[in-house]
Amino acid sequence: MAQGGSTMGEEPGWGELLGAFVLAASIPVVVGGTLICALVGLSVWVSSAVRRRTGGGGGREAVRDPNGPA
Repeated sequence: MAQGGSTMGEEPGWGELLGAFVLAASIPVVVGGTLICALVGLSVWVSSAVRRRTGGGGGREAVRDPNGPA
């Protein structure tokens, strides 16, 4: 049996190539950005919980005089 015509499809145009590239590049960007945001959020959440538990305020709390007000 002889086949008529080419067995390969047409070459994609610039628009199709650009669309495929953008789609392929957006997947790692979205996944990586989500992971980075999650890790930053978790680290801020954990550090605030530790700070709250230890009572540390980064040196911004007022110093109390043990003898009371002057």
